[in-house]
Amino acid sequence: MEKKVKIKQQSKGYLFWKRFFDIVLSSIALVCFSPVFLLVFILSRFGSNKGPLFYKQVRIGWHGKPFKIYKFRSMVVNADAILENDPELYKKYVANNYKLEPEEDPRITRLGRWLRKTSIDEIPQFLNILRGEMSIIGPRPVVKAELSEYGDRVDKFLSVKPGAMGLWQSSGRSNIPYPERCDVELEYVDKASLAFDTEIMFKNVISIFKSEGAY
Repeated sequence: MEKKVKIKQQSKGYLFWKRFFDIVLSSIALVCFSPVFLLVFILSRFGSNKGPLFYKQVRIGWHGKPFKIYKFRSMVVNADAILENDPELYKKYVANNYKLEPEEDPRITRLGRWLRKTSIDEIPQFLNILRGEMSIIGPRPVVKAELSEYGDRVDKFLSVKPGAMGLWQSSGRSNIPYPERCDVELEYVDKASLAFDTEIMFKNVISIFKSEGAY
């Protein structure tokens, strides 16, 4: 008989205040970062960087609902097609926890390398947070193929809203591969609270300045 994974129910009070802070902080962030949007828009008009300002990718959200995550585009146009049409490159992408090292990834632009290293490419996710698709703090939203990594714990992983910042990022980000990443993300699900969210947020800010595991 298959063992059922226990899922912690989050209180209505916690969810209310979490959403309240998501709306307030994401609104402030979008106003404060508006000059960054303008700068990246201008830089994306020239050379190999030329193309749309945003990169949108389908991720799996709360209770399994798909949504399009927003990032500043760090790759050439049609980057997904390049990956899908190169079996060897895609195999390496999957083997490396659904990422490629910057020096091995032919899709990343010069501007994109800087955006990723500084985590500036993540700023547009405040739009997802304001829309209610993500939270400031939560497990990192994944593409559909990654759900298989969670096995019979996938419902637990999807029982909380995904976040722009999370325990995985604050613990080392890309330096923590699967299957260890699953344990870290699910640890957050078990411990989620306003105090724990605040702790994670500050740890993420420190990690961003140190550029730990960012690529």
